[in-house]
Amino acid sequence: MNYIDGFVAAVPVKNKDAYLAHAKKAADVFMEHGALNLVETWGDDVPDGKVTSFPMAVQCKEDEAVVFSWITWPSKEARDLGMQKVMQDERMTNQSNPMPFDGKRLIYGGFQVVLVV
Repeated sequence: MNYIDGFVAAVPVKNKDAYLAHAKKAADVFMEHGALNLVETWGDDVPDGKVTSFPMAVQCKEDEAVVFSWITWPSKEARDLGMQKVMQDERMTNQSNPMPFDGKRLIYGGFQVVLVV
């Protein structure tokens, strides 16, 4: 069964084009190292919550948008090997492909697929 890496971040709206360029460069690297696909989404209808919400989770500011992304891998084993290679790839350094957002507020996790309809 496939394996998913999921990401949520707050990105300054003024950096949307820079974020997309960053994501495209990263996607090429992930795909070269075994990812099946990479999806980037830009928040369009992401309400603030009273107890929990995407904006609260990433401490989204008024001039930022919530970005929700995921990478699909063939398996957790493929992800572990691929991610190791990605992290060693010089194209993923902050000098080669700087993040146009505050990486300290990035939420990341790996997920086992349990249902696909």
